[in-house]
Amino acid sequence: MIGITTTIPLEIPLAAGKKVIDLNNLFITHEDPRDLTEEAELAGFPRNTCNWIKGIYSIIKRLGITEVIAVTEGDCSNTKALMEVLTTEGIRSIPFAYPFSRSRKELAAQLELFSQAFGVPPAPVLKIKERLDKIRAKVGEIDRLTWQEGRVGSLENHLFLINTSDMKGDPEAFEKETDAFLEEARHRPPARPELRLAFVGVPPIFTDLYPLVESLGGHVVFNETQRQFAMPGLRPSLVDQYLAYTYPYGIFARLEDIQGQLARRRVDGVLHYVQSFCFRQIEDIVLKKELNLPVLTLEGDQPGPLDARTRIRLESFMEMLKAAKKR
Repeated sequence: MIGITTTIPLEIPLAAGKKVIDLNNLFITHEDPRDLTEEAELAGFPRNTCNWIKGIYSIIKRLGITEVIAVTEGDCSNTKALMEVLTTEGIRSIPFAYPFSRSRKELAAQLELFSQAFGVPPAPVLKIKERLDKIRAKVGEIDRLTWQEGRVGSLENHLFLINTSDMKGDPEAFEKETDAFLEEARHRPPARPELRLAFVGVPPIFTDLYPLVESLGGHVVFNETQRQFAMPGLRPSLVDQYLAYTYPYGIFARLEDIQGQLARRRVDGVLHYVQSFCFRQIEDIVLKKELNLPVLTLEGDQPGPLDARTRIRLESFMEMLKAAKKR
């Protein structure tokens, strides 16, 4: 088993016969994720460090994972330091970098280096890609049923999209789960929510955000980053696919995708999630300048339910949107 710190070109380690597990998903679905963050602090991690990094560290230690693929450019700025700590503890880190330039030439070079690290030639990688793309297309249909037909809930959309980062460690089993869900969801009556919302930013550390939104009459019809994990708009080559993947390339690459989807999905308001002590918090300034819709910024720190202040802010924001629609 090999852990990943975020979405990577999954096709390459799978072609090498690895079982790939997204460490973020293992952390947040743990029976006591807050205990994992405290465990990392006892190991020396500063309190004012992103709790996703702490959770990743502790889940690696708990499960005895000996190999980790770490994205050193295009994701968390703390990942390099995490790699250094893991190296001192005998855990092998394999780096992968999404070039900030979004240069086709530079990305192709990174993919070549990554393939060499696993000793896999292009042919089996492309075969795996064809297999994964079939699953991604099915998850894309779940996304369409969410925003276009209202037959899939906000949390269900989030979970299926986010799990495409590692296909739950078992692509075949994940495809069967996806097929069964699609068969059931297609026969549901369509929902008619009062508000159509977008969720942008990194996936939330809150555990009850989506159920609360729906209890207040909202429906999240666009999960920005999670949708990117599912590689929308499938491309034939690995280079083209990971150039089209917007998450690693900065706020302006993301904005192009966000603005198009907000219009297409007829969104009423935007929830922008930011993680405490993350550099992406600063991107909130740009996002609010560029989007022509109301934006509520939600900051999360520890895993768990929303705190009372955040709940009140969310409730007030949604009431404001409802009032605006009635005018």
